[in-house]
Amino acid sequence: MSSIFTKIINREIPAYIVAEDEHTIAFLDIMPLVKGHLLVVPKVEVDYIFDLQDQHYSRLMLFAKKVALALEKVIPCTRIGVAVIGLEVPHVHVHLVPLRSMDDIDFSRPKLNLEKEEMKRIADKIKNSFVNL
Repeated sequence: MSSIFTKIINREIPAYIVAEDEHTIAFLDIMPLVKGHLLVVPKVEVDYIFDLQDQHYSRLMLFAKKVALALEKVIPCTRIGVAVIGLEVPHVHVHLVPLRSMDDIDFSRPKLNLEKEEMKRIADKIKNSFVNL
């Protein structure tokens, strides 16, 4: 059975996609910890990050770096936090979270509920920043 991320990759369900290449995709988390919280996902469906083949792991992390650079140009923050937890969806994904404090990457906190228009606006800004890198 395909993961929810594979369904996003295949355009079977909508997402706020900010960047994509032939191997990797980045989109807004629909239950973000903070504004701009993104997920970076390899297009190959693998459950555990350390089960990725080396070339997929390297591509994922290099792509995440580029997305993080675009993200920090758009969302005011001290730095971009990175988390790989991988328990909630059986498909490797890297969380990129704009940080102003350590509390911003506390996954036990209540998630934000942003309006669709705001999510689209944030996604468009990050996408434009990524294109202009």
